[in-house]
Amino acid sequence: MVEIRTYRGHIRNWRALSGELGLTNVETMSREEREPFLLQQAYQKWGHEMGMHLHGMFAFALWDEEEQELFCLRDPFGTKPFYYTLTEDGQLLYGTMIRDILDKPGYQKELNEDMLQIYLSLTYVAGEDTFFKGIKKLMPGRYLVWKPDGEIRITRYYTPTFAPDESRTLDEWADEIHTTLQTIMPEVKDPEEKADSFLSGGVDSSYVLAVSDVQMTDSCGYDEARFDESGLAKQTADILGRGNSRCRITPEDYFDIVPYVMKNMEQPLGDASAIAFAIACRETAKHTKLCYSGEGADEFFGGYNMYRNAERYGDNLKNFYVGNTNIMKEDEKERILLRYDPENLPINLVREIYEETEGLDPLARMSDVDIQIWLEGDIYLNVDKMSTAAGLEIRMPLTDRRIFDIASRMPSRFKVNEEQNKVAFRTAAAKVLPEEIAFRKKLGFIVPIRIWLADERYNADVRRRLFGESAAKFFRLEEIRAIYDEYVGGNSDLWRKIWTIYTFLVWYDEYGF
Repeated sequence: MVEIRTYRGHIRNWRALSGELGLTNVETMSREEREPFLLQQAYQKWGHEMGMHLHGMFAFALWDEEEQELFCLRDPFGTKPFYYTLTEDGQLLYGTMIRDILDKPGYQKELNEDMLQIYLSLTYVAGEDTFFKGIKKLMPGRYLVWKPDGEIRITRYYTPTFAPDESRTLDEWADEIHTTLQTIMPEVKDPEEKADSFLSGGVDSSYVLAVSDVQMTDSCGYDEARFDESGLAKQTADILGRGNSRCRITPEDYFDIVPYVMKNMEQPLGDASAIAFAIACRETAKHTKLCYSGEGADEFFGGYNMYRNAERYGDNLKNFYVGNTNIMKEDEKERILLRYDPENLPINLVREIYEETEGLDPLARMSDVDIQIWLEGDIYLNVDKMSTAAGLEIRMPLTDRRIFDIASRMPSRFKVNEEQNKVAFRTAAAKVLPEEIAFRKKLGFIVPIRIWLADERYNADVRRRLFGESAAKFFRLEEIRAIYDEYVGGNSDLWRKIWTIYTFLVWYDEYGF
């Protein structure tokens, strides 16, 4: 007997999977019945190798009565989280939420202060450890097997690999991207489901919208015009004949929701866009329970401007590049932290990735770091936690392993050149979007936080926490004061450091260590 113990996610290829498994009664099932049933059947047929037969977003645990073992699996890119800890008596506590573990007998909540040093550089929790001592993440593309005698074994079933194919043209790559996305999109929802789609001013969300049957889009914007993409989103929706709902985010809205975000994120996250995204999720959940989003393409297809520096970085990448964000150097952390360990370095998290990518071009190596570390620790964490908190389900078709398979074979010159990022991806998008949208300069999901954070009308809570009792447990307050004073004195580039410290302190207070 196989029993599903916990599961969250969405299996996209359930129809094809049913055929492979020889099942004829799946079409009549509700999704709530169907997906656990398919997981049971897939496990009985393929056992521990079942992960490579699934496409979608998923994390689950099942109990194998015959083998007397618990089998836990997380999808290849970590779109859904999975946490676990081993108690002193060898019992496994686990769940797709940290809160599934915190109140269980056998776990005593304790801060893992080592993570703070990593967090201050990356602004998110990278790698398998968490801020809760003893609780670990099952990393993407892995499965865990636990037996009642306390034995635990983790196996990697999927590794992103790159093997550039130089034989194909730009148009051929674009055709494959477009054909594959057209195959995936009908799998993203059942016919009876109705979905909205998040829409920014960028190509990723616009492309997902264009190849979907979605009729309503959701955007957010600000009164500060230079940060506001919602006008561009509305133009795209109008061109494609879809509706658009705009959520206006004020600084009061933004700061008021920070404690809610850090509580529901379960770990601190210094990504300022996460707060805006949380507001967008709550607003969108008022009129739909299912929404599409365009995450994944930037990391797969070379979407970030820093990727243009890849060749210049060359082999030196492995000495410093730890992902998309790196806001504090070691000497600065040593200066502001009361407790600093010179061996606890962010670069340690990615050494294995650089070993795996030895011999590949620098862009492929940068992308692989971001795919394995940044996506899981920041982007997908944010999407999962904030949508779940709002009662909204978000599906991300561009995160599909079949999409990455194309990117893994594509030479870097079709991803980034001197003029453009995501070259082949944009060429594919131009099949269904006007060129001015498909090739629009990347704006990013930017927030006016660098302005708001210095404004005393809004930042009272920031000031209170930065120089308060909790901060004094971890930081030299005179050093924090110096950074803050320089920031409000005009060095707006320091906003990320202030924000990252602040979000940690909010999270710390919310969890009451």
